[in-house]
Amino acid sequence: MYSGSSDGEGGHDAAPKKIPPASSMPWVRNLRRFIGTGAGLGSEALMELETKRILLEIFKERQQKNAEAGTIPSFYKKACDELQKPEEGSISHRVQRLAKCRFLRKQSDLLLNADDLDAMWVCLRENCVIDDATGAEKMNYEDFCHIASVCTEQIGPKCRRFFSPSNFMKFEKDEYGRIAILPFYLYVMRTVSLTQARIDMSELDEDSDGFLQPHEMEAYIRGLIPNLAQLRDMPAAFVQMYCRIAAHKFIFFCDPHRRGLRSFFWTNLK
Repeated sequence: MYSGSSDGEGGHDAAPKKIPPASSMPWVRNLRRFIGTGAGLGSEALMELETKRILLEIFKERQQKNAEAGTIPSFYKKACDELQKPEEGSISHRVQRLAKCRFLRKQSDLLLNADDLDAMWVCLRENCVIDDATGAEKMNYEDFCHIASVCTEQIGPKCRRFFSPSNFMKFEKDEYGRIAILPFYLYVMRTVSLTQARIDMSELDEDSDGFLQPHEMEAYIRGLIPNLAQLRDMPAAFVQMYCRIAAHKFIFFCDPHRRGLRSFFWTNLK
């Protein structure tokens, strides 16, 4: 005898079938593994994936370098900063003074002395031509180069820098392209004198900060008095007061804004 109730009741009482999670399905795992390798992507998607991977590697590499480097040490210190000046008597202070002395001595050796200037003047006069109209002693550029060779042989290479083409073009030329030898010789003398003055002023810069204090300027003027005919016979009692007045007057005109009187040596002679 057929009974349909048993089947109907059994269908209602049966528990619903559970669906396993997607991650546990083999075909899902295979699909994810397949896409992760990039084998199933197009050319544009592969390029984008490769670009992201390279950028990520670069970013991680830079982060690692920054972490290893830590803080970058400071290699520059302002010379005019009072807090960063070397202490008196310290090793850095002694090394600084020694380097400064050697540098100034090297610059002094490159200067022409009185005998060198006399020898240059003799070379200029022996290799120049006389202008028939004015009687002035002149030289053209060929004579200028020849005199440079003669002076280099007699004096040395330290006079070569005065015989550059740019120096020849600084002077007034006549219709034949000649310059007078006297203005050129005075230019050489004044350049040597100015350089020597800068060296003397830098020697008085006690803290080597590139600036002259009022008392350092007074010492420089005091050293010039014996070489000045107008001040040589000054009473000794008035020398100190004169140096003080002259130094303050010099600073007043050259440094009206009180920014510090620079010795103007280091930037021009290095």
